[in-house]
Amino acid sequence: MIDILKNKKVGVIMGGLSSEREVSLTSGGAVAAALRDAGYDVAEILYDGQTLPEDIRKAAPDVVFIALHGKLGEDGCVQGLLEVMGVPYTGPGVTCSALAMDKGLSKDIMVRHGIPTPDYVVIRKKGFDPSRPDFGGMTCPVVVKPANSGSTIGMSFAFREEELLPGVVRAFEHDDVVLIERFIEGRELTVGVIDGGPLPLVEVIIPGGVYDYEAKYHSTANRYVCPAELDAETTAKVQRLAVEVFDALRGYGVGRVDFRLDAEGNAWALEMNTIPGMTKTSLLPKAAAASGVDFTALVETILIGALRRNEG
Repeated sequence: MIDILKNKKVGVIMGGLSSEREVSLTSGGAVAAALRDAGYDVAEILYDGQTLPEDIRKAAPDVVFIALHGKLGEDGCVQGLLEVMGVPYTGPGVTCSALAMDKGLSKDIMVRHGIPTPDYVVIRKKGFDPSRPDFGGMTCPVVVKPANSGSTIGMSFAFREEELLPGVVRAFEHDDVVLIERFIEGRELTVGVIDGGPLPLVEVIIPGGVYDYEAKYHSTANRYVCPAELDAETTAKVQRLAVEVFDALRGYGVGRVDFRLDAEGNAWALEMNTIPGMTKTSLLPKAAAASGVDFTALVETILIGALRRNEG
């Protein structure tokens, strides 16, 4: 048990109202179990709706580990609530959470900072006519994503023109704003960042090459290579870009930045996750383990950062 946390009650907020609720419950349950096994006083706070402020008051935590994913949890809303309540919490603050959650805005910022990211357009549901679709000049192959969702929910790949409209219509079921992004053929990489420092790279190898929701949470055929088998120069370049994305979006605490690495060795930043998953298959714990930090120590490190930021 870490001294700074020894007499602290830790609240773990999980659940939420987004389509990523089940993933959140798994992440939160894993965090709470690890802390209890380590001897900490833990209160699980289930976010089911408008009673969340009262539920937080009843739990009376000294610090909160936010294990929420998606809208109204990862987008700055709960972070703002905790700011108003004066409760220290894990992960980036309101500004970074809101910026990173909006894939269009976050890519706008990457472009402004000179960070390589695939070409993209943003399509809004209001005014979109499926009978005369305007895709902003984008041609296949592309990736179609709800602009404010995670866990690849609502995401699809359009490798042929006839797949593009169905993909956009599907994404609109999850959000009123959709991102169409040029598909980068290459390797799937991700980089965890904790307190401004990058973790070892993880390469995700998926049979068929499509890392969608099924592949992410239900496939047993995926391979995760950590550290990724890359030369030192490429590894350092991707890690540097991850920190640049983290800084450009005003991140602090913990985050995870996803990349594609093309055949020429060019790294393309896709997005930043401000509350990375903490399930048994999640990428951040894998990267931490490769650097010698086990799951419980990772959770403790994240909590310590939250307390120190509050003290500062």
